[in-house]
Amino acid sequence: MFTPFFQIPRKGFWVSSAARAPSFNHYSEFDEAVIGVPNDVKEGYFTVFAVKGTETQRFVIELNNLTNPAFLSLLEQAGEEYGFKQKGVLSLPCRPQELQAILEDWC
Repeated sequence: MFTPFFQIPRKGFWVSSAARAPSFNHYSEFDEAVIGVPNDVKEGYFTVFAVKGTETQRFVIELNNLTNPAFLSLLEQAGEEYGFKQKGVLSLPCRPQELQAILEDWC
């Protein structure tokens, strides 16, 4: 069943309190391909998970962050680490605090 989560509005992105990491190459309860686009993902936004060890956090990110050089670097790292055939929600290989800092610096 879909688990509700808490949103923290921020300029350009917000964070949910998702406690579990998505399994790579497996679907999670947040997988848009299975459940459709969640209600908290508005037009012009997309979701990612920041995953490092046991630290995991879901972020809803504004599309304009796709021009952020630091965010693009994370996408390249994800491609190198996980490959380009990830199924489910996109996972980035960084601590949630690192991704949040990157997004806040860009806004």
